[in-house]
Amino acid sequence: MIISNLLPAANTEFGHKLRPLWSLDPTIHFLNHGSYGATPAYVQLVQSRWRDELEYEPVRFMGDVLPAALRIAVAHLAAFVGASASRLAMVENATSGANAVLRSIRWKLGDKVVIANHAYPAIKNTLRFLAERHGLNVVEAQVPWPLAGPDELIDAYMQTIEGGARLIILDHIFSPLAVKTPIEAIARACQQRSIQVLVDGAHAPGLLPLSLDALSEMGVDWYVGNCHKWLCAPKGCGFIFATEEGQRGLHPAVISNFFGQGFEKEFAWTGTVDPAARLSISAALEFIAALGVERYRTALQDQARAAAAMLADAWGVSPGAPPDMFLGMVTLPLPVREPASAEAVARWRLTLLKEHNIEVPIHAINGRLWVRISAQVYNELSDYEALAKVFCPG
Repeated sequence: MIISNLLPAANTEFGHKLRPLWSLDPTIHFLNHGSYGATPAYVQLVQSRWRDELEYEPVRFMGDVLPAALRIAVAHLAAFVGASASRLAMVENATSGANAVLRSIRWKLGDKVVIANHAYPAIKNTLRFLAERHGLNVVEAQVPWPLAGPDELIDAYMQTIEGGARLIILDHIFSPLAVKTPIEAIARACQQRSIQVLVDGAHAPGLLPLSLDALSEMGVDWYVGNCHKWLCAPKGCGFIFATEEGQRGLHPAVISNFFGQGFEKEFAWTGTVDPAARLSISAALEFIAALGVERYRTALQDQARAAAAMLADAWGVSPGAPPDMFLGMVTLPLPVREPASAEAVARWRLTLLKEHNIEVPIHAINGRLWVRISAQVYNELSDYEALAKVFCPG
């Protein structure tokens, strides 16, 4: 039986009183939900019980229980992200899903692929790997930072697709920048030019209402996302969405027993792994539903923007983009004068953690150090005030 007191009560007040629903260190101001998420105790319990059932009789579980249980989990997630269940499969994370797409395409020498300069490093590395082997022409859309507004972001992509391209990769929410991309407008422009579209939606599920079937009508062929971030699922729970045409020739990054037997079977089984994280997505969605889906999204957005405004005022800086481009995260300049080196990034992150009990990511962007704050329902303004005081002790 699931312990009901691990679920938030209806219309519960958000803030530190919810911290016990997570396993987080209570002494830390945790302002980095955006990197790896944090799985609520309720979801951890469900995950543990799936794992117990697996280990009680592994052969029966893998052969008789898992296939149907996974289909149910996929159906629940598909309904949440507005996708036909036949178009959705579960993967370890967004990077794994993107690799499946990129390594399934039959590339030709000189094929042009567009990706943003601020795209997630793992995806850029995958393209570099493929470019070395297939002679791809990888073109980076030069997204400026700071950003004056969404039109600058759109223009950066549009300039790169003049003359055509084989594929464009769009970040729905940029990881270091924390800004939302108006992917609909770019996807429609690509559709008119017969350019295939892959969306890296690592941060979008939970922060944005999604309708993946509707996006496919606008020209999105593939969409990959994480559930361990803003949906609070366990690590190792992500998804890949592919249209019927996008499923042609599409295979998991790991080829296993069901090669050639269709999208669902191939992605459902890529070898013997612990499926407990994926099967726990229903519990994670139940947890978000208990918070109130729209209430949850609105609270994260409002909290992140309010915290950013307070920090910007305290430090005399401006966030990297207009407020309405941010959702549950905001990126601001760190108020220090020093070169933006990898050493400085690591030193400041550890200084904040070890000396001030603040966990928050630091990024080096365009020669300057930036801090990306995350908002979650277990945070309060005092968490961000602690960060402000590090640089404004008076």
